[in-house]
Order: sequence, then C-alpha cells, then structure tokens
Amino acid sequence: MAREYLKKATLTAKSDASEVRDIVNTILQDIEAGGDKAAMEYAAKFDKYEGNILLTEEEIAAAADLVPEKVKADIRFAHDNVKRFAEKQKSTVADVEYEVVPGLIAGQKAIPVDAAGCYVPGGRYSHIASAIMTVTTAKVAGCRHITACSPPRPDVGVAPAIVYAAHICGADKIMAMGGVQGVAAMTFGLFGLPKANILVGPGNQFVAEAKRSLFGRVGIDMIAGPTDSLILADKDADAHIVATDLVSQAEHGYNSPVWLVTDCRALAEDVMARIPALIDDLPDVNRENATAAWRDYAEVIVCADREEMAATSDDYAPEHLTVQAADLDWWLNRLTCYGSLFLGEETTVSYGDKAAGTNHVLPTSGAANYTGGLSVHKYMKIVTWQRATQEGSKPVALATARISRLEGMEGHARAADVRLAKYFPTENFDLTPYD
Repeated sequence: MAREYLKKATLTAKSDASEVRDIVNTILQDIEAGGDKAAMEYAAKFDKYEGNILLTEEEIAAAADLVPEKVKADIRFAHDNVKRFAEKQKSTVADVEYEVVPGLIAGQKAIPVDAAGCYVPGGRYSHIASAIMTVTTAKVAGCRHITACSPPRPDVGVAPAIVYAAHICGADKIMAMGGVQGVAAMTFGLFGLPKANILVGPGNQFVAEAKRSLFGRVGIDMIAGPTDSLILADKDADAHIVATDLVSQAEHGYNSPVWLVTDCRALAEDVMARIPALIDDLPDVNRENATAAWRDYAEVIVCADREEMAATSDDYAPEHLTVQAADLDWWLNRLTCYGSLFLGEETTVSYGDKAAGTNHVLPTSGAANYTGGLSVHKYMKIVTWQRATQEGSKPVALATARISRLEGMEGHARAADVRLAKYFPTENFDLTPYD
C-alpha cells in the first residue's frame, strides 16, 4: 500500500531566507569594515552585554566555582566519552604511502586545520553539550587554536557551565559574544584571535545564514536548519516511550520536525493520543516549542511493511533516526540516510545529544542524503603528495604529454617534455596525440 499519513505537516522547516540573508550580510559587512568596535556595538545591541569579550583565566575560574560538583562530574563524563570516541574516529585516518608504478610514489597525509571557531548556543537553552561536542573534537583532531564563542546574558555573561565545559575540553579562548557578531569575530580574527579556518556548531537561523554567507573564505561543518528526528517503530514498540521521545525532540524549537513511521496503525494512534498530555506536562518555554512543532511540523506515517518504512526513512534522511523495532541488525544494514542512528529503546537521541560519545552536530533538512555529522575528520585536511625517480617519471610523462595535447593543453604537455628531454636525452619518444 502507499504511505498513509495519519498526521501531515502544515508547514516546512524553512525560514524567510531572503530577509535573514539581508540582515546577516549587513551585519557581516559592518563588522568586517568596523572591526572590534563594530562587533562590540552589535554585542551591546543584540546580546545586551558590555562586559569583557575574551574571558580571562580569573573569570573562567570564577565561573567554574559556580558550577555544582555533580554537574562538573556529568560534564567530565560526557567529555570523556566524546573524547574517546573521537580518538577512535581519528585512528581510522592514516597517512598513506604507495608505489603507484615502479619509481612513482604517491601518498596521503591528514593535517588538522590551524584554528577552529566553535559556536555554542546560549540563548533559549544553554547548550553545554555543544561546547563538549565541538571543542573536544577540535582538540582531538589537533587544531592549534580553538575559540569557543557563546552568547552572554545581560550583566551576567556566558553561562558558567558552558564556560567550564569549554575550558576542560580544551578551548584556548572563550568569547562572550553571540549571533552573527560572534561568528564574524572568529572569522575575521577580531580581538586578537587568529582567523578561524573552520566554523562549527549549531545556532539559530542568523548564525546558520552567517556561516552560509562566509563559506568559501572559511570552512564550515554544514549549513544547518532546525533539528529533526524520525522514529521507526513496529507493533511491539512501547507507545509511551515512542511518544516521550518524539516530544523530547520537539522541544528544541517551534519549527523542529518530528516524524513517526510505523507499520502498525494501532501503535500510531496510541502514540498520537499520548502526545498532548506529555507536551502539557513540560515547563512553559519547552511546552510552547513542542506544541508548535507537533501542531505544524510533525507527521505520522503508516506503511505496509518494514521495507516501506525503511524506504520512507531514507527519503526523509533525518538528522536523528531511532529504531524501536525487531531485528535491529536488519535495520542497521538496510538504512542508509541519517545523521546518527539509535538502535533499540535502550538508547535515545537524548543520549547522543548529551553524553553517549557520538557527536550531536548533525546534518538537518535532508542533508544526511550526502553528508554525515561533525567529527575529527571535519577539522582535518586530507592532502596528497608524490615523488618519483627519473625512471619512474618516464611512463607518467609520456602519458601526460599525449593526453595534454589531445586536450589542447600544450603548456601541460611541455612540462612533461622537458623532463623527458633532461632525464633521457638519447631516447626518442612519440609525444604526439593519439591517432
């Protein structure tokens, strides 16, 4: 049967891109022209903050003193998990040296970028976990300088737990500045910072647009939209857990899509019946977000069987994908498009968001069709090199000269010719294009 929508989204997760783009580009141009002064003016306007921009060691220590010991222990636990997983990821990238043909050696080398700028949201929620995810992976990758940037609160500054997390994870500088102005400061190298080679981390639509606009002069992890989550559940799934997991992700924002895909209509109806009470039980801000996200962006889809469920999931290419269904290995081998996969009810997206070790900076809005999430690899340039003996260069020079002339690129051909003439002066070579 065709997919049956018991609930269909009335809106899609798109902002007014043209208006946001104009605002962001104006701010970026002002800050690039005006430097530190302009950035501080925007900080005063948007962050309502006129305190110290780069935190001193004393300010970091004072912030750490405000963090309860239990919170510190949880942050250290999460940091350790993310660090060990990142180290294991890094071990999968090795320098390579290979003799392509006798006398011609080619290689691969992984080089970390020099300076990373890590954006840590601190507006609606204090994203402690984002500091852990972005700074830790940059440190493990080997970046020489890491700046953590987070919006300060008026007359308070950056949330102490964010400061503590960024510090223990390895940030060289912590900047009290949010939004476009924070992204611009890291990109342009303001306040004595090195210019960032890459910008990473989640943020609102203005942060996302700033990263999009700056991409090219600086690298970015990805162009992110609102977070999204999909659950695949069969008839034996626990409806209360499924509903709770959907609500837990809907609280991210008013435009954060959540989707349920199942082959059991009874489960779908049970989950839908439970959602309103679970949302009503949330605190005020969380409830407002979840209410709007569920009302306007959520979908519930009934499929004929698990193959149709898997195909539907791959079509959506969700940022977060949870499977609460039998035969988890089948799903692991079948599914191909997702940012991060959570197999079984014993784990949940919330684990990955906070402390499990896998990274929570992930592709949204269907980008999982072509990319994965943030990892040590995003901070590393995979470059190649080669060297050759004179004898080893001979067959490559011959092929290069002939292919170049066939393409009409005589200059390229002559770069090969001069080496053949120098290394093999007594030999006559056929350097004309193919018949």
